[in-house]
Formats: sequence, structure tokens, C-alpha cells
Amino acid sequence: MFRTALRNVLAHKARLLMTVLAVMLGVAFVSGTLVFTNSLSQALQKQSAKGFDHIDVAVTGQWKEGEGDEEGEYQELTRELVDDSAAVPGAARAIGTVQGFTALADKDGKLIGNGFQSQGGNYWGAEDPRYPLVSGRAPKGEGEILIDSETAKRTGYEVGDTVRMSIDGPVLEPEITGVFTTDDGNVAAGGSLTLFDTPTAQKLLGKPGVFDEIAVKAKDGVSDTELRAQLEKALPSDAVETTTGTKLAEDQAKAIAASMSGLKQGLLVFAGISLFVGTFIIANTFTMLVAQRTRELALMRAVGASRRQVTRSVLIEAFVVGAVAAVVGLVAGVGIGAGLRSLMGTLDAPMPEGPLVITPGTVASAFAVGVLVTMLAAWLPGRRAAKIPPVAAMSALHAQATTKSLVLRNTLGALFSAAGVAVVLVATTMEGADGQAPMGLGAVLLIIGVFVLTPLLSRPLIAAAAPVLRVFGVSGKLARQNSVRNPRRTAATASALMIGLTLITGMTVMAGSLQKSIDKMAASAIEADYMVSMANGHPLSQDVEKQLRTSGDVTAVSPMRNAYARIDGEYEYLTGVNGATIEELTEFPVTQGSFEVGGTRAVVDEDTAKSYGWKAGSDFTVTYDDGDKRKLTIAGVYQANEMMRGIMVDTAALDPHESEPADMMVMVKTADGASDTAKDALEKALGSNPAIKVQDKQDLSNEIAKMFTLILNMVYGLLAMAVIVAVLGVVNTLAMSVFERSQEIGMLRAIGLDRTGIKRMVRLESLVISLFGAVLGLGLGVFFGWAAGELVGSRMATYELVLPWARMGVFLLLAAVVGVLASLWPARRAARLNMLQAIKAE
Repeated sequence: MFRTALRNVLAHKARLLMTVLAVMLGVAFVSGTLVFTNSLSQALQKQSAKGFDHIDVAVTGQWKEGEGDEEGEYQELTRELVDDSAAVPGAARAIGTVQGFTALADKDGKLIGNGFQSQGGNYWGAEDPRYPLVSGRAPKGEGEILIDSETAKRTGYEVGDTVRMSIDGPVLEPEITGVFTTDDGNVAAGGSLTLFDTPTAQKLLGKPGVFDEIAVKAKDGVSDTELRAQLEKALPSDAVETTTGTKLAEDQAKAIAASMSGLKQGLLVFAGISLFVGTFIIANTFTMLVAQRTRELALMRAVGASRRQVTRSVLIEAFVVGAVAAVVGLVAGVGIGAGLRSLMGTLDAPMPEGPLVITPGTVASAFAVGVLVTMLAAWLPGRRAAKIPPVAAMSALHAQATTKSLVLRNTLGALFSAAGVAVVLVATTMEGADGQAPMGLGAVLLIIGVFVLTPLLSRPLIAAAAPVLRVFGVSGKLARQNSVRNPRRTAATASALMIGLTLITGMTVMAGSLQKSIDKMAASAIEADYMVSMANGHPLSQDVEKQLRTSGDVTAVSPMRNAYARIDGEYEYLTGVNGATIEELTEFPVTQGSFEVGGTRAVVDEDTAKSYGWKAGSDFTVTYDDGDKRKLTIAGVYQANEMMRGIMVDTAALDPHESEPADMMVMVKTADGASDTAKDALEKALGSNPAIKVQDKQDLSNEIAKMFTLILNMVYGLLAMAVIVAVLGVVNTLAMSVFERSQEIGMLRAIGLDRTGIKRMVRLESLVISLFGAVLGLGLGVFFGWAAGELVGSRMATYELVLPWARMGVFLLLAAVVGVLASLWPARRAARLNMLQAIKAE
């Protein structure tokens, strides 16, 4: 039986080619994902480990509890603690470090990297071992800085140049006195690192005289654990915490591995979708091969082969196909991994240097996926082949499905579909995260149900295309009949395309609806012409509000100033606003009282009011950050949205209790409304600051839309693999169908149907099958998009369903193009069949 299986593989290698390609693509996706994420993870870990080469023990401050009713305080790391650390016997040196956000502009005035990758720090003394200088000298005073060598290469800056930069608002223009090298991961990822002398760094990035961390290097022959023990004895144990560099590196490696795990799982999900789609092709291919070899299998049964041996022979064929696909897929996966690394570089997200990592686990996964998926998909056709009695098999070319099996299949499909729809509908009535798991379960049940019912659905849906197909005469009529001749085969081929389009359509519906909702939210709640914020989401300096107030065209300004406070023992965010102008800048529906902020009067959103049992006129006591307690009165209750919510109080009441007020945003209204001229004037008033964003409502919507578009394009790209596999399925089904119907095609040629008519018949058949799968996919995608939207709508009052008719039309058109392209080779092959040889074929 083993020799027979190998002979069959070699005899049908052309027909198995598409199956090999389908499995190979899935294996390549899995292998490429594992190679890419493992390579990226190892490179980041090695780079991160280099960053700890200058640290054997890190000293950090910790919270120190107060005695009795006294408030606790955070232990600040002072120069005295640095000197004490350097004085322990095992310490070679101790360096106090300071770090924070520092926006550096390129020569065009644009921010280098994104906000989170633009960092600043301190250069220790005249020669800092952490940052070797390649040119220039150490900075001295507020007017001098160092930049990293990668930033110097990207921007063209040199020693002696003056640059524009900002920390939290005001623009600074220091001179570059030197360029240094670093293994900092943010720099490798396209960001920048700017260094000041230590006093300047403390003043700009933290607090004068205070460090964020103390990095201690051990003397030769002293281990990090010995050094840590010495430091714990020398420093106040209740005020500082010590961690070895080895532990820091291990923790960082774990964090990197955890972050890579999310990326890996996300990519593997899409690889799994491609493999799932590939199972339809595998099952279809082996079903058709078994049907075409029914007499051969029956003869094997007649000469003594058992059912188990027949099934085993089919599985051996599947094993060979899977093994070949796994080998080719693994090689292709290595290429994909290398390609993804290069792609990251072109997308301004360069990877750290490092080799491609091909682990034994990656190789094992490739073979496990390739072989197991193929054998599992081929098991059912093999089992069906073994169940055909020899006499029944030798009396007919194809064993037709019994009425009982069809009734059972349709009943199961209807039950699964009904259960899926019911669970999804129930999930739409739930709140937020509570409905996610039920909706996922319902979606799986519905997809399974529709797949099982697809043979039943194929007849009426394809029949609906009959009027259009009649235009093509005999070829159109034959194409329609061929499409429904074997509903199971048509269903399996169409289902592969259906799954990909279901996911693509669902994501498109969700993205379009969310974007519309966000546009509506911004338009309905914000009356301000512009919102000013930091590029990295950090707080703005209060100087920004002051600068905007003095701008000539500005008529109203209000900060959105966040502060922690305690209410009934619970921590709550208070938002400080300008009570005199906030009504001009926002427009929230007020359900109780009035939107009046000033003095001791505050407004609160409905959810917060409900949680505390407040209403208009209620009084409550707030304990500010400095411990002072004040009584406030609820002037009004408003309907919040995702952009603004919470307790709003006047900045005049909030500021006296805050040592470092944090403006997350400043809203601005201008005399002539939003315009390019007004925006330019505001940016100039802020000194054309690279760290600050000035956005109108459309800019806010576009920024969010850009994020949705990026995610959607990524999903399209990842699902493209599943669509390619589905196309291979159409090609495979048509090619094997042409082989199976060789005699019939020969007879059609003999009675007058020319080669053009044969080609048209095959192309129309492919077109019908592809459009059938597309219609099912679009229908399911819209349903799932609506259902997911209902779940989102429970938390977003402005949510409304938007059906992207234009995109869905494009998807339908692309499905038609896929059908036509997939039919080119099978149609050409059918038209070139020798008429007489085809008629003689069995």
C-alpha cells in the first residue's frame, strides 16, 4: 500500500501541485512569522543587554510611608546618595542618571522620530563612559547639547550647528557641541537621544539636584550580588531599592519576549486563517482524486485490501504532499522573515542588527503544520473512499451522496446557523467586554453553519444568475449547470473565498462606522477651533496657555488640566478648566442643572454622578493633592463621550493645591474660525515648536482615521494570503474538473462548440463560483460588522452603522477578477484537449 500511495502521488503530481502550493503558503506564513519574531526578539534582547553593560547595580528611590497621620513621601535620589554609592568598597564608579522626553527638530522643523522615541538625558562629567564621543566635547550649561550619531546621520547635523528643541512647551535653541554613540533601542528604532550636562538635565527633565536612578559599576573581581549587598548596607534600606544589572537585563528580556508574543500571536492568527482556507483545497482535491479513482480503489478492495488500508493509502499520499509543502514552505518562510526585516526598515522602523534566527521549534512547527493540516484535511475523503463497497464502486464512476446524508448535513447546518445567529444577537444586548466572548462563539458557530449549508445555498443563489448567463448562450447555460452539478465541490471552493471576504468586509464596516462616529463626536462636543497638545501625549507647560492668550486672533482659551484628588476615600481625576470660557469651547448635552463652572461650582458626567449618587445641587468634599479639603457643589450633570468626561472644576480653585499642574490639552477659539492662516498664526505664537501639535477638529479625525487606515491596510495585507490560497482552490477545482469532464468536453467539441465557447464556459463557471463565495462573504461580513458595532455602541453614544457600499462593490469586482484570472489556465487546457482522445477517455 505504501508503494501504491507513492505511485499515485507521482501519477497525479500535476493535480496535487495546487494543494502543495496552498499548504506551502500557510507553512511559509507560519515559518516566516516565527523567524521574524524570534530574530527581532533576539536582536532587541542583545541590544537591551548592551544597555546594561555599564550597570552592575541600579539604585532607585521608593515610597516611604509616613508615621501616624503623616503623608508618605517618595525618597529622592540626591548627589549625596550618589557619592555614598560610589564610596562602597566594591564600586568602581557611580553615575546619577536623568531622563525624559526631549523633542528635537530636523532641519525642516519637523519632529525626529515619533513622540515616544524622542528622549533626553544627562551626560556625566567631562567623559561619560555610557556615551563615547565620536566628535566634539561634553556640553556645558543650558545652551549646549550632544546628539547621537544616528540622528546626526539622518538629519545632517554637525558639531557647531544650532538646533530647535522643546521639553514641555517653550522652544529652546542650543548648540551641538558633540556627537556620541549609543546602543539605546529608541535610537535604533528611528528616534533620537539628546544629552545635556547634569544640572541642565535635572532642571529641564526632572527636579534640580534630583536623579531618576543611580547606576553603579563594580570593580574588577566584584560580582553584582556582592556589590548589591554592600550598597544595601551603606544606603537607607527603607528609602531606596537596589537591583542587579543581570536582573534588569533579565526583566527587560522578559518584557521584550512578552511584547513579541503579542505580535507573534497576531500574525499566527492570520497564518491560521490561511491554513484553514487551505484545508478546503486539500479536502476538495483528495475528494476529487478519490472520486476519479473509484474503480481503482474498488479493485484494491476486491483483491483483499481492507478499509483501513485504503484510508491509510490516502493518508500516506497526504503525508508526502504535506512533507514536500513543509520543506518548501520552511525555505520560503525564511525568505519571508528576511523580507519583513527589510520592510521594517523601509517603513521608518529599522530593526537592530542581528542574524536570522531559525530555531528547532520553527522547523518542527513547519513540519507539524504542513503534515498535520494536510493529513487531517485528507482523512475524511480517505474515510469516504474506504466506505464504498467494491461492487457499488465498480458499477458507477461517482458515488452520489444519499438522501439521508444530505438531510443530516442540512439539518446540522441549520442548527449551527440558528445557534450562531441567536448567540450573536444575545451578545449585542450585553455591555462592552462582557459580550466579546459570546459574540466570538456565535461568529464561529454561524460560519460553520453557513459552510455546512453552502451546498444547499448554492442552487438558489447560482440560479439567480441564470438571466445574466443566458446572454452568453450555450456556454452560459453549461457554466450554470456545471456550477451546481456537484454542490459540495462548489461549496468547498466558494467557502475558501467566503472566509477571507467575511473578515475583510467585517473589518471595513467596523472601521468606517467608527470613523463616522468619531467625526460626529468631535463635531457635537467640541466648539473650539483648535486643540493644542504635546506630540507624545505628555503634559504641556502652563506657558503654552499663557502664550496662546496673548495671540491677537484668539478669543477664548481653556486648558484641560488633570489632577488627582480623593473623594469618599477613592482617587478621582479632576479636570481643571477656565470657567469663564469653557461653555464657548464645548457643547455637552446637560441633563440636570447648568454647565456652570466657577468658584466652588463643578460639573460632572452622568456615569460619575450615578456612581456617587449625585445630582444637580449635591455637595461633596474633595481632598486635593496637598491634603487640603474643600466642599464643592454640583452645578450640572452632562452627557460625556470618549473624548471628554469626568469632574470639571475651575483652574482658580484647583491650581493653589497643585505643585506641578499638568495641562493635557489647551482648547482655543479664534475670531475667524479654523483656517490655514489662523493655524499658522498659532504655531508661530508657540515658536513653531516641534513638540506641540495644533489640530482642528478635522485634524483630530484625520489622525484617528490614519490609525484605522493603517490597521485596515495591515489586515488587508495579512488576509491577502488567505485570498491567494482561495484563488489556488478555484484554479485547482477547475483544472481537476476539466480533467474529470474530458469526455464531455470532447463531445461538446464534436457537436459544434468551438474552442472559444469551451473557454467561455470554464471562465463563466469560475466567475459564478467566485461571485457566489463573495456574496456569502459580504453578507456575513456586514452582519458581523453590524453586531460588533452594536457592542461598541453600548459604550459610544455617537456610534452609527456605515455600510461602505463603494468598497463592497470593489470587493465584488475583485472577486469577479479573481474568478476570471483563476480560470485562465484551466480554460486554456480545456480548449486544447484533443477531441477524439477526449471522447475515448474514461
